Amino acid sequence: MRSEEIPGTSGPVGTTVVWFRDDLRLADNAALQWAAARGPVVGLVVDEDPGVTGARQAGGASAWWRGRSLENLGTRLAGYRVPLLHLRGDPTVIVPALPGILGAGAVVWNRRYVEALCRVDAVVKQRLARQGVEVHSFAGHLLTEPWQVRSGGGGPYRVFTPYSRAARQLAEEATAAAVDDVPGVPDGLRGPVDPPAAVPFPAVPRSAPEPWTVTLERVWDPGEETALASLAAFTGDDRSSVSGREGTRAGYAVGRDFPGQDATSRLSPHLRHGELSPHRVWFAVGAAAERGDLRWEDAVALRTELLWRDFSWQRLYHRPDLATRCVREEFDRFPWRGDRSGATATDTATATEPCHPSAPDPVLAGDLAAWRSGETGFPLVDAGMRELWATGWMHNRVRMVVASFLTKNLLIHWRLGEEWFWDTLVDADPASNPFNWQWAAGCGDDASPYFRIFNPVTQQKKFDPDGEYVGRWTAAVDDPGSVVEPVVDLAVSREEALEAYRKIRQ
Repeated sequence: MRSEEIPGTSGPVGTTVVWFRDDLRLADNAALQWAAARGPVVGLVVDEDPGVTGARQAGGASAWWRGRSLENLGTRLAGYRVPLLHLRGDPTVIVPALPGILGAGAVVWNRRYVEALCRVDAVVKQRLARQGVEVHSFAGHLLTEPWQVRSGGGGPYRVFTPYSRAARQLAEEATAAAVDDVPGVPDGLRGPVDPPAAVPFPAVPRSAPEPWTVTLERVWDPGEETALASLAAFTGDDRSSVSGREGTRAGYAVGRDFPGQDATSRLSPHLRHGELSPHRVWFAVGAAAERGDLRWEDAVALRTELLWRDFSWQRLYHRPDLATRCVREEFDRFPWRGDRSGATATDTATATEPCHPSAPDPVLAGDLAAWRSGETGFPLVDAGMRELWATGWMHNRVRMVVASFLTKNLLIHWRLGEEWFWDTLVDADPASNPFNWQWAAGCGDDASPYFRIFNPVTQQKKFDPDGEYVGRWTAAVDDPGSVVEPVVDLAVSREEALEAYRKIRQ
């Protein structure tokens, strides 16, 4: 947000508390920009108790990313003498108490859209207002607000294509208002002259990394600086150097379907934790295309992915039970294995090992363990699951394949797959994760038709014909002594899935 567009900032009037959530960045941060224009800033992070807020506890991989990103944020803020308080507890108690302790006259944040957290923010805002504290919330996590894009009938869209047509111009307008040509730290950003007073709430100490995060440390470097560098590399590189099928040359729009090629942006975890603004990405790919550094079809394809991300958040905003209930109610009658439709998202415990699911049915437990650990006997599925366990990330084409395999070949409930991704993906967010799982399972909005079953053998031949991706993650795939027997017959399981689908359609 440009400084001349910031409302209500007539000059320095005192300290402002900036409550950081899913916006761990200095650039393109509307709340921080407003606060810096007003006067000294104190940063705040609250590790919110899910038992109090009712929100879903973060998965292990995304929690690791957040912790590392917060370290980066704290270091960057310290360079401007801005303290970052990292506290633990009930935000409806902590946040309203801080202005009186710190001598702050305003509290600001960027909005979030999970129903339980929206309730938290409403309570905090009400309590601050009663104290006479100025409080503002800003947009910034999405291209458009979830309530902003409406169909001709006035309701939210449930199909992506018309949604994307309606949202694209709004995204352009929001981007023009939200970002400058070059990302930068807000002018005048500084902290109070005196250190902030001690606060009577438990601080979150810096902890030693868990042993299982070693592989994540090797792959990722969370933080805003890395996020901006990754975006610059994507928009500055000649994407035509990426190999496509059959020796042709392809950029992001085509090459992103080939998991063995380095054609994807890998920006998803940076967007999920707010190290990058989606408006910055939208602007950067358009500018790169205008310069000739990126093909227009590649820029359009990436922008479409950003709109898909917004669409998933719009659906979560209007369907708060997206992680626990099938959107298409006929699938409540589908004979999923491991159906726990009575449970809520906060009931589910995170997994710590890939081979030990907690399921009462030993056959189900075995199949789920084989899927989680990448031992199904289908190389593309196994490669994807091993990539996930090693890196906290999986190529999108392969995500669709492994999800289809779990829900349509193994007939295991999509929630068990969604929960595993929630715990192991560094980019798992409350909207995209369940939305995409329901899409793959056929039971969500604008879902892939249930009868569209991704055959992992066919998919491998089409998108990894030379076995580059499979070979990278299943080194022993060509060793006859270590071949894993398939856990299911693809043809038989496909017919069983289609027959089950026909029955619920009757």
